[in-house]
Amino acid sequence: MATETTLPRSNQPSVDIAIQKSPSRPPVVQRRTPPKEPDVLTTIYSFPSMEPQYFAYYPANKLHLPLRRDILHRAVIFEGDATRQGTASTKWRDDVHGSGAKIRPQKGTGKARLGDKKSPSIRGGGVAFGPHPRDFSTGLPRKIYDLAWRTALSYRYRRGQLVVLENGVEIEINESRWLAQIMNWNHLGQADGGSLLVARKPGENMSQAFLGIEGHGRLKAEDDVDVKDLLKAGRVMIEKRSLDALLRKHSSDLNRKVPSAV
Repeated sequence: MATETTLPRSNQPSVDIAIQKSPSRPPVVQRRTPPKEPDVLTTIYSFPSMEPQYFAYYPANKLHLPLRRDILHRAVIFEGDATRQGTASTKWRDDVHGSGAKIRPQKGTGKARLGDKKSPSIRGGGVAFGPHPRDFSTGLPRKIYDLAWRTALSYRYRRGQLVVLENGVEIEINESRWLAQIMNWNHLGQADGGSLLVARKPGENMSQAFLGIEGHGRLKAEDDVDVKDLLKAGRVMIEKRSLDALLRKHSSDLNRKVPSAV
């Protein structure tokens, strides 16, 4: 439902460096100002009527990036590894309580050689090569992760699956059935893949109503959303202030100085 417009073409030349020559002085290298990123148009809707209210512009380097499956994959793996607890633990033979005396003689019984009762070969003994507490988290550069965030939002925008809502999303009554009818009527429900609603401070009625329509969509706070959530749902509904905050938060790779040529 997000409105997408054609990107304007820049009339500025592609040459970034201009050299000025002087007969008495050495050539001076001057760096030209890089061209301004074009803007993309987004429609802001009201909820639950889903009527368009006004338009907003966002830079193309934040909401109109090309699809990078490799970066999205790295971000999803990074988030998944960070959620693993790594608390599984087993006891080795040294950790099991018991005597260290040999159970039976080494020879003469016709049976296999066996040590004490803490051996992994005996029931109740230690576990050979069992799991121990560990940290499963992996590393990912901050700039790569921020680029994955904007790539996921751009993927939804380019497919028309990013619905930007007015701030302060709330419903009048706490009724899950009524909210499910609204989702289905606007093609946001389970039949269309479900939707993810992102809000800064979800209202009480909205939070209670979403508990009964898990198949139609999910409600998450702004701070609890990750890249996987943006890719999992059929559509993404997000408040404008939440979208602005997330784009501002995940723009570390854009806040860099242009290197000098001299």
